[in-house]
Amino acid sequence: MGGERGQVEAEFVRALGQLAGPIRGTVLVVLSAFGVLSTPTAALPLAFALLALAVVAGAVDCYHGVTGRAGPLAYVLTCVRAVAICVTQPWTVPGLWAPNVLTITGITMQWQWRPRLTVPAVAGLLVLETVVVGFDDAASTLARVVVETTLARLAFVLLLRATRWIEQVRERQVALQRAETLALERRRRDREYLALLHDTASATFLMVAVHEAEPAAVAEYARRDLAVLTGENGAHEGLVDLEPSLRGIVAQSPLAVEISWAPVPLLPASAALALVRAVREALLNVERHAGVDSAEITVESKGDGAVVTVTDRGAGFDPGAVSPRRRGIRGSLVERMESAGGTATVTSRPGAGTVVRLGWPRG
Repeated sequence: MGGERGQVEAEFVRALGQLAGPIRGTVLVVLSAFGVLSTPTAALPLAFALLALAVVAGAVDCYHGVTGRAGPLAYVLTCVRAVAICVTQPWTVPGLWAPNVLTITGITMQWQWRPRLTVPAVAGLLVLETVVVGFDDAASTLARVVVETTLARLAFVLLLRATRWIEQVRERQVALQRAETLALERRRRDREYLALLHDTASATFLMVAVHEAEPAAVAEYARRDLAVLTGENGAHEGLVDLEPSLRGIVAQSPLAVEISWAPVPLLPASAALALVRAVREALLNVERHAGVDSAEITVESKGDGAVVTVTDRGAGFDPGAVSPRRRGIRGSLVERMESAGGTATVTSRPGAGTVVRLGWPRG
């Protein structure tokens, strides 16, 4: 099992290794206790010594499984315990205690250590068993241990490959999610750029048509729009004047809009864009639902930001009665402003009109 392991594979190997030692230690202590009970009286001192060895080795197995430490000591005691029980079986319980110890030892070693350690250990134990009891008596034990340890190793390898497949699938899913996130971010930036293009350059052209601005003023607005769209470095990098775009949105509206304007500082392009688009959505809501043909807009300075209030004296509505499935207020106003670091509140009641308050920055 060469090469660097992935996270899932490493976790699987670590978890199985933690379980193998305690399982082996516990089972062999129980088997040794039964072995003592089955041992002839004359050999009880020897049987109790083997039980003590099994308890000590089992304690080290559990310690290694819990802490991950003393791995070499656990390996040595695992082999010493099996050797001692095999060598002494002519005086203890021939054909019962040792075969079971060999089987449990061979299986659990496959889950805990690499073949370069387990193959020599198991092979040596089987040779020792053959020497102690003879080939005829050891044949069934040899066959059982070889088959069961091979199956244990095969199961380990198959599970290991399954974890590698899981790791590969997870990595592909993460890569796909990352690519999807990047694609969504690119599309969002593209949409924001197009919207910014509309709400800067288009608003400048509209202002020229409506207000017949002086050529020098038009050139200044055009230079500012170009700086915003290209990300040009300068003293006001990424900052825009809210007024031209906002007045352009008002000029496009069929409503009679009265504007009360106070000077506001230059705003980041994303914040100005969010405010302009939210005002446009608020005016559209007045046009569609309020039942009036006029609205009022108040623009005020707020520290380094601005507060824009859109008021109508129309039919109004109950905000609490709006279905969550309708995304107009939340999607077009609240979430848009929150995504730009601002706030949006809608105050209304039936017959009393509606007030939409948009603020940037949040606070």
